[in-house]
Amino acid sequence: MRLGYEQRFFLPSPNALGRGRGRGFFSILTKPSTPTQAARMEEPPMTHNLFIASGIFHPESGGPATYLHEILPHLQERGWEVRLVTYADRADVGGDYPYPVTRIARTGLLKRTADYRAAARPLLDWADVTYLHTLGLPLSGAKSPRVVKVVGDLAWERAVRKKWIAPTTDIDDFQKRTNSIPAALGKIARAREAQRLNGVIVPSEYLKRMVIGWGVKPENVQVIYNAMPPHSISVLPSREDARRQVGFADEPTLVTVGRILPWKGVDHLITAVSRIPKVRLVVAGDGDLLPALKAQAEALRVADRVAFLGKVPRARVDLLMRAADYTALYSGYEGLSHTLLESLRAGTPCIASAKGGNPEVIRDGENGLLVPYVNVDALTETIRAALVPGMREKLAANAHIGMERFTFERMVEATDAALKAFI
Repeated sequence: MRLGYEQRFFLPSPNALGRGRGRGFFSILTKPSTPTQAARMEEPPMTHNLFIASGIFHPESGGPATYLHEILPHLQERGWEVRLVTYADRADVGGDYPYPVTRIARTGLLKRTADYRAAARPLLDWADVTYLHTLGLPLSGAKSPRVVKVVGDLAWERAVRKKWIAPTTDIDDFQKRTNSIPAALGKIARAREAQRLNGVIVPSEYLKRMVIGWGVKPENVQVIYNAMPPHSISVLPSREDARRQVGFADEPTLVTVGRILPWKGVDHLITAVSRIPKVRLVVAGDGDLLPALKAQAEALRVADRVAFLGKVPRARVDLLMRAADYTALYSGYEGLSHTLLESLRAGTPCIASAKGGNPEVIRDGENGLLVPYVNVDALTETIRAALVPGMREKLAANAHIGMERFTFERMVEATDAALKAFI
């Protein structure tokens, strides 16, 4: 028999996430004195207004776009009234969403900035909380608390894109120093904006340390791990059936997945594979570097062992990972990699760089192998060790270990609580 109900009361708390706007909570067990009181206790939660400000959104590809499309309906179920403004290639993309979406066309800088600011201004007044999904958006005015989700360093990404720094510049070294004046100014602007915000959500302890390095107070930064939504979990065939379906031969096969960017380390994987006879590498992804990587494979005489598939549909990626001996992610930067989570979910161990958030997912020698970055000799030897008989089976048996930290329900609940701490 249930004797009472748990009620949560929000009170000011100096330890709550935020800068003077957060509220903590305590719970007590209370017993309803009348049927009316009991009914009131079971009423749905009060509605709060949430303004989402983003630079990208569904159906465009990219982590923030996918994350928002998946999580927002679940936040609505928890009492949030949602409005969203985003940039888009076209303003008339359309789409069927359970909340209003305003798209600002990526026209000239001055026009798109003015249009975004005008669209956002009334929503900043309307919102109880504003949830940003990138820094550098043209938001001005209003006093509602602002929380940002940081999944990388905008200053570093912009400096690489603008060619102010070399494309191979290590993101961790960039935090300490840069010889580029425009890049240095970008670092200052990024840090000042982050310091002014009420709270920062990051998907890894690694990024928390980075953001604190920007001068943000540690108590204002909260780690909420990313996760894959339940409906994206495919029912996969056995590994043997998957290999037949994708056409893998008997040779050991590594699969690497994602956009081909300078810091993704695909060139290092090709070099390492060229040193190990009979090992194959499958590259699922596209990008401007693809022609150079194909030329590298030709020059190293491994074009017959390196397959470039281009962009691959989501279901096909799951099948490739299931079929692979290992998923390889030798990247110089990862906030928290969905690729690693997807691979482990498919039961396939990983070979990953010991960089960024990778060590928070991959436990070296338990569910995968970690490799220093950049060290192609170490990468080569790690691949050799991974292919010793029995090693894959040992690691694959532990693919599930630690995955409870990355459940979608946990991510939704933690995000909901973090945002409501500002009301």
